[in-house]
Amino acid sequence: MDQDQAMRVAFFSEHASPLALRGGEDAGGQNVYVDEVSRNLVAHGYRVDIFTRRSSDDVPFIVDWATDVRVINLTAGPIEFLLKDAIWPYMPAFCAAFLQFVDQSGEHYDLIHSNFWMSGWAACEVRRQLNLPVVHIFHAMGKTKRRHQGDDDTSPDERIQIEMQVIREVDRLIAQCPSEERELLNDYGADSRKVVVIPSAVNGDVFHPVSRSEARRLVGLAEDNFVVVYVGRMLPRKDVRNVVRGVAALIKRCRVRNPEMVLRIKLLLVGGETEQPDPVQTPEIGVLQHMAAELDIAEHVRFVGKRQQDILSYYYGAGDVAVTTPWYEPFGLTPLEGMACGRPVIGSAVGGITYTLADGVTGFLVPPRDPAALAQRLYQLLMHPEMCIQMGKVARARVEQEFTWSTVGLRTAGLYDQVLAEWCASARGMRPSIASSASSVKLY
Repeated sequence: MDQDQAMRVAFFSEHASPLALRGGEDAGGQNVYVDEVSRNLVAHGYRVDIFTRRSSDDVPFIVDWATDVRVINLTAGPIEFLLKDAIWPYMPAFCAAFLQFVDQSGEHYDLIHSNFWMSGWAACEVRRQLNLPVVHIFHAMGKTKRRHQGDDDTSPDERIQIEMQVIREVDRLIAQCPSEERELLNDYGADSRKVVVIPSAVNGDVFHPVSRSEARRLVGLAEDNFVVVYVGRMLPRKDVRNVVRGVAALIKRCRVRNPEMVLRIKLLLVGGETEQPDPVQTPEIGVLQHMAAELDIAEHVRFVGKRQQDILSYYYGAGDVAVTTPWYEPFGLTPLEGMACGRPVIGSAVGGITYTLADGVTGFLVPPRDPAALAQRLYQLLMHPEMCIQMGKVARARVEQEFTWSTVGLRTAGLYDQVLAEWCASARGMRPSIASSASSVKLY
């Protein structure tokens, strides 16, 4: 499609830029989502500008990120890294910077796609001024976070009130899995006609099976090791502590039943704020190191710092099984990454993990905060290596069939088409109902 004919979308993502390194405290699944969806929308006639908050002087104002995709770094608050919960006071400045950009550049946008509650608020403000439709995705819900984190929840007090406002005002809400859809409907009373389930995905070219032997040579592990791998952010809610306790319980069981296997068991922990594991820059690493020493398994645990996507397949590939057992997880991309790399995944039975992981087929679901249950499943795979291989093959096939970004791009473009058709009809005074238009195209 000619660039002049392409529809223009403004992505709002105040704290999660595709330019950010993955694996840090505020760099995770939302960054990946914004990156992949924007790229995959281009094939369906959309051009995307991603608006995020400028956090460094080293980053240009406008970055040509991919074909027909730009990242535009708006000045809103101090030009330095801020944790996302500290950004809320600067969101009026974010709106003002966007409107100034539109005014000075002469750019026109057909639709706003906002990510996270703060960008949702900004999109609603802009919607009123520029008369644009808005599609919104929360990535995580405030009520769920408060329920699971309690007093540890650092979200601004206004968060849930703003979420309710966004749910009322936007044109569509994307839920990444059925559990998120239930949150929107049951916890927030969202209009069911507004909610569309479009599962997120994984890049099967970036995350792909590699030879276990090759992977272990690269990361420095022995061929006969039984390797449990965790890849992701080092945060308390990810509960890597549960993984450490689970591996300790596995080693304890083997000391009694299979002592010859004890030395083979290794836990590979990949993630943190820096390339070298640093307990100062990443306090959770310090907690985990202390825990491993107390449990007398320090020699079995290897910490790896932050690694970028282009090499993570080798870390997943070095494992016999990937494990992720957070307290809660709105969707969770790392289980899909492990599956895409042809490895079985053990995940906690929470949120989106219950949707992406086929229990007993591509891995196992276990209760959160239950290291004994985790150890039992790890022991099962340790004693049946052929099960690891078979589950890994099925896991890769499931990803290829169900969870590709090209499919997400197709479904998201279809959703945009519906919303824009409604918007145009409304402008002509004959707007169709949400229900009738939503039923015309199958989105999931």
